[in-house]
Amino acid sequence: MNGREIILDILLEVSGQKEYSNILITAVLDKYDYLDSREKAFIKRVSEGCIERRIQIDYVLNLYSKTPVHKMKPLIRELLRMSTYQLLFMEHVPDAAVCNEAVKLAKKRKFQALQGYVNGVLRNIARGREEITYPDRETSCLEYLSVYYSMPMWLVEHFVEAYGQASCEKILQAYLESQPVGIRLRENLKDEEIERLISAWRKAGIRALRHPYLPYAAEIEKADGIRRMAGYEEGLFAVQDVSSMLVVEAAGIRPGDTVIDVCAAPGGKALHAADKLAGTGQVIACDVTSYKTDKIEENRKRLGVENVCIRVQDGRILDTSLVGKADVLLADVPCSGLGVIGRKQDIKYRVTQESIQEINRLQREIITNVVHYIKPGGVMMYSTCTMNPAENEKMAAWICQEFAMEKVSMAEFLPKILWQDSKEETLQLLPGVHRTDGFFMAKFRKK
Repeated sequence: MNGREIILDILLEVSGQKEYSNILITAVLDKYDYLDSREKAFIKRVSEGCIERRIQIDYVLNLYSKTPVHKMKPLIRELLRMSTYQLLFMEHVPDAAVCNEAVKLAKKRKFQALQGYVNGVLRNIARGREEITYPDRETSCLEYLSVYYSMPMWLVEHFVEAYGQASCEKILQAYLESQPVGIRLRENLKDEEIERLISAWRKAGIRALRHPYLPYAAEIEKADGIRRMAGYEEGLFAVQDVSSMLVVEAAGIRPGDTVIDVCAAPGGKALHAADKLAGTGQVIACDVTSYKTDKIEENRKRLGVENVCIRVQDGRILDTSLVGKADVLLADVPCSGLGVIGRKQDIKYRVTQESIQEINRLQREIITNVVHYIKPGGVMMYSTCTMNPAENEKMAAWICQEFAMEKVSMAEFLPKILWQDSKEETLQLLPGVHRTDGFFMAKFRKK
């Protein structure tokens, strides 16, 4: 199998929604690890690009194909999508190669009768791509944003209503940009040790930058496998987005505290909290399955953290042994994931208004249970990786209304730049506006 055939199979499997694309693509690249690094990069780029640009690609295909996209044979549909992506977004790939390889694949997969159709559609796109017209930005702004940035219309409407048209476009633009990997450097490292580590990464061809929000945060791109990076085996860093780090920073954890993380996998916040405790106190990290808690344990061992206790525990079910124990409760609850679409592009095709309502009910169920774990005077950090007032600001208001909790300002713990435009005690981070994933956090104190 060549690279294009592997891409075709990835897209066919993703279209069946059997697996999230980021998980599937990683698994496929591991399977074909023997391939040349350029071939693997091509597979990753085209597979991810077809998914993130699907609406725009389908719009173009419908301009040039007599058969609408939704009526095409599944294999032909994915073959045309992957080929159109190459024609529109990969200038270094020759048009002739794209068309010829697509025709060969159609024949190999027993669609000889459609070889001429595939060839004709792709050659017409190649000839006419400079003249493609998208919906008019002035008269059909929402349709333009939906097509040009490949975002379902209802989500465009959602973002415009929640954050305004200008911020909506920044968000959609950010989703399509390269997504750096967040790195949390251990807080016991001195500044010169951090600089030496970053220098070693750069020498290995990795693009590495310190993040402006936190002194121990960095971003990397072009890394050929995290596990191969200097400092990984020694436990000198963890993979974690800065938005997640800010939650732990805002909690104001003090030496000796008991911290309970009720939805902890894969352990980023729990292990960060342990670093804040510097060997004192305890972190109790819980999640719903052993598969998830195993991920926490794997990271705990690599980082060499001792003051973390890991439990399989459903956040909806009361653990009486935890009642009244938490100085700090971390509740990063399940959510719609709209804030991480840039990393997991197929979220935008899977999430629905109905599924968000279900998630909202689950969030309330978890919070109703876990508030019992907080000591009087203790703190709860509520967070999500989404941008949806129903899951965020309205949930914060509901928590204050239903329980003996009051909102607490986080401004003293977080960078001032994050509060310049905010009059709220809660914080909503937006891709394209902030240098983070889309993330929400609110801090409460138990009365």
